[in-house]
Amino acid sequence: MAFQKAVKGTVLVGGGALATILGLSQFAHYKRKQVNLAFVEAADYVSEPVNREPPSREAQILTLKNTTEFDVLVIGGGATGSGCALDAVTRGLKTALVERDDFSSGTSSRSTKLIHGGVRYLQKAIMKLDIEQYRMVKEALHERANLLEIAPHLSAPLPIMLPIYKWWQLPYYWVGIKLYDLVAGSNCLKSSYVLSKSRALEHFPMLQKDRLVGAIVYYDGQHNDARMNLAIALTAARYGAATANYMEVVSLLKKTDPQTGKERVSGARCKDVLTGQEFDVRAKCVINATGPFTDTLRRMDDKNAAAICQPSAGVHIVMPGYYSPESMGLLDPATSDGRVIFFLPWQKMTIAGTTDTPTDVTNHPIPSEEDINFILNEVQ
Repeated sequence: MAFQKAVKGTVLVGGGALATILGLSQFAHYKRKQVNLAFVEAADYVSEPVNREPPSREAQILTLKNTTEFDVLVIGGGATGSGCALDAVTRGLKTALVERDDFSSGTSSRSTKLIHGGVRYLQKAIMKLDIEQYRMVKEALHERANLLEIAPHLSAPLPIMLPIYKWWQLPYYWVGIKLYDLVAGSNCLKSSYVLSKSRALEHFPMLQKDRLVGAIVYYDGQHNDARMNLAIALTAARYGAATANYMEVVSLLKKTDPQTGKERVSGARCKDVLTGQEFDVRAKCVINATGPFTDTLRRMDDKNAAAICQPSAGVHIVMPGYYSPESMGLLDPATSDGRVIFFLPWQKMTIAGTTDTPTDVTNHPIPSEEDINFILNEVQ
């Protein structure tokens, strides 16, 4: 089996997240860009791990140093990069994975902790007759079912309550949620249902009692994004990928392509952040899976490369656990500015969010007072 769509130089694979993604998320929105594709033919498909236990970091670094040339070098140890490394190594390709910080230290550990098809996307698909939005929801619901099946220790169905404050909204939202169940088809986790005002207040006594008329409960998935990311990286290491965290790429290596006469990326100069030691890692193709830092790496290849990433900050705040029951979340579909906010139970606490505002790319983003106050005002 061939691991195809490897690129001459670097290839943009995506943000370092499960696309969804506590804290300050930086989501990358990419423009489509054509690239010249090269092909790296895989050896035999690898069906069994070569290591019963993942090798130590020291052993991994020795492999990175002593390997003449890898088939694939993945830069970025988020969900996307770790997934690329696992895909490549299980196809028999000699694979390396390097991460500047720790695995899942960025966007991939800062999601709303949901795996969902997107109720609002389905609403847009219906209202605007947008077939692409519908297909996206359909695919996301399929992937939700897939994650719940392959990682039941990290994923679980979660009922989410939608409070209703006007009588006419009850049939409107009920039809929409039932369509969500219908689109999920055989992947529907559990049928949605209507709750009376008194039952809704039992679950969330802080709701506005005077205006509340009832609620609708539907099911989506909850997911431990950081542990899943780590599990993928560890699995790649067990299958033979040379993986190292705290390994920063300081520059890209290049060589002349004998067929075209042009320079192309042939690896990276890596720096062990813990020791300061630098060495070269050569590879037939290099995958850029650095999420919001995509353009930083692209400009190591071409200083004049136009930006293709527009980062935005998605802020969550963590509140005391009494804001939500342990086994049910809450969706506010109509905030003061039209955004959706979730209140979800997570490890004995409550996560509230998210926002979506443009931001600059930083290693350690900090939430703005404006975003924090927006969420707190919506909670009130």
